This record gives sequence, C-alpha cells and structure tokens, in this order.
Amino acid sequence: MITYLYALLKQRLFLIILLIINFLGTIYGYIWYGPQLEQTPSRFLLFVPDSPTASLFFTIFLVLLLLNKSWPLVEALAVVTLFKYGVWAVVMNVLMLVTTGYLSPAGYMLIFSHGAMAVQGLLYLPFYRFKIKHLIIVLIWTLHNDFIDYVYGMMPSYRSLIDYTPAIAYFTFWLSLISVYLVYYLMQHKKTASLQRIVRG
Repeated sequence: MITYLYALLKQRLFLIILLIINFLGTIYGYIWYGPQLEQTPSRFLLFVPDSPTASLFFTIFLVLLLLNKSWPLVEALAVVTLFKYGVWAVVMNVLMLVTTGYLSPAGYMLIFSHGAMAVQGLLYLPFYRFKIKHLIIVLIWTLHNDFIDYVYGMMPSYRSLIDYTPAIAYFTFWLSLISVYLVYYLMQHKKTASLQRIVRG
C-alpha cells in the first residue's frame, strides 16, 4: 500500500496538479498578507509571510523534482516550514474558535489548507536529499523568524488572541524545535530509508 502511495506521489500528472495548487496557494497567501506587508519595515519583509513562503519553498521543490533536480536546502526549508506553519495555523484557528465561539468560513478554510500543508511536506520525505547540515541552517532560520515575530512584533495579526501573545510565542518556539526534530527523526528512520530506495527505484 505504501509503495503504491509513493508511486502516485511521483507521477508526473500528480506532481503538476500539486504544483499548480501550491503555486496558486502561494499567490493567495502573499495577497492575504498584503495589508501587513504594507506596514512592515523592509528589513523584515522576508520573514513576515510565513505560510506562503513555506509553500513557495515546496513549489520550488516540485519544479525541481519534475526536472529531476535537487536543491537540498530548499527541500529542508520546505518540509520544516510547511509542518511548522501548517500546524501553527490550525492551532491558532482552533484557539480562536474556542475563545470566541465563532470561526469564519475563511478560518475553516485555513484549517483545512494548512493541515494539508503540514501533511504534504511529510509525505515527500523519501524524495528529499538534504542532510543534517541543512537542517541546522533551517533551525537557525525558524528560530530567527520566531525572534523577529515576537520580539519585533512582526507576527500574524489575530486580534482576538492578542492577550495570549506570550503563550503563543512560547508555543511557537517549541513548535520550531519539534518540527526540526520530527523531520530529523523521520529522515533517520529505517522505514524512511527503505522507502527512499523504492522511490529512487
């Protein structure tokens, strides 16, 4: 069953469809961040639109996979940030629902789309070529991003959750560490190694 799944993930048509979905999602994400980006100092612009930048990394990975090429650092950035910000957005929107008793249709859409983000990055683990040194760079990137978000106040705006900012910052810090470690663990796992031999065929 797993072999068939990874065979599907490598099908050219499936990759093209996934590429289009992620490309369009990336554009929508940057548009969604538009109002905040207009007020963001230029030195922080790269680190503010978290989710669309994560899907941009994955979009680049898909293009390279279609071309039978590899960019290990982008692969590591893609899988870690997709998981981190996918889980983060799901938790934030569920928290909004719990604290306010209401969530807009857009909020439910964000839960679904970001949950899918987190999953898709992990599904392609057997196809990545990155090493521990790339994960170290990604760890620095994600913690640096957290620092910018919660020390300089560049985090996404959730007005109804503003009272929870210290707790959210703490959660986000640990989510960064967990995301990197999870990817490291899965890449080192024997089952992942065997799957890599299957997909490389």
